[in-house]
Amino acid sequence: MATEQITLYGAKICPFTQRVEMALYEAKAGYSRFEVDLVNKPEWFARDVNPASKVPAIAKPTAAHKRPPDQPSPLSTKLTESLVLLEFVADLYPNSSIFPTDPILRAKSRFFIDAVTTRFLPPYMGPIAHAKSFEPFWDALDSIQRLLPEDKVFAISNEFTVADMAIAPFLGRMEVWMKNDIGAYPKGEGLKAAEYFFNGERFKRFVRYFDAIKARESYKHTIDMEYLRNAYAARFEPLRAKLQEAAAAQAAANANATTPTGKTASS
Repeated sequence: MATEQITLYGAKICPFTQRVEMALYEAKAGYSRFEVDLVNKPEWFARDVNPASKVPAIAKPTAAHKRPPDQPSPLSTKLTESLVLLEFVADLYPNSSIFPTDPILRAKSRFFIDAVTTRFLPPYMGPIAHAKSFEPFWDALDSIQRLLPEDKVFAISNEFTVADMAIAPFLGRMEVWMKNDIGAYPKGEGLKAAEYFFNGERFKRFVRYFDAIKARESYKHTIDMEYLRNAYAARFEPLRAKLQEAAAAQAAANANATTPTGKTASS
């Protein structure tokens, strides 16, 4: 492994952080990781690392400017945005093969990443955060599945690339919230969704693809399923309760506004 030069600022709950850490792991890059508390971010983080105060971010100091992660040098290079960082790691470690050298495969990789960004991510939080129908989410997954080659292991080839890293963390979190029935949706809907996705006929190719991702050491090394389960439960179970209370209150209001004969009180 290369001499440690990079500090990755991230958060375990953040899928965008996992994207970058997978790339660093696959590239056998020397790096240290600093966990940023997204609720109580260090006051120096926005000032000295990322003015937008978002993770992930990378600091790459020269030997002369190397400092502890919580005291980043103003003279070190700071970079942000997960997709930019994926290509940065690939460029920094060109022998890693995480970004194809073949122009056609590079183009396919970028096309797949764009599809993840524009088709998959927009409806991703619909069921879990807003109790929306699963149908737009299933359609988005289906559109990504159609891009997966039947005769290859991963998204564009038999090699694990940045294209796969772009979607892998979201699939992992999807597995957590489905199989643990965590979300704003009604209780039990997550387990039904897990059965539909993992055991149904519609997404067999996708499940095979996801299984190949989960077998990668870089994936296993960078995801903490128990941590995610607890963090997601803490975030979304109160939201489910709040939405259920609101629905019950609305139902009661509707009932009070209707007479026994079915006519409204103002009729």
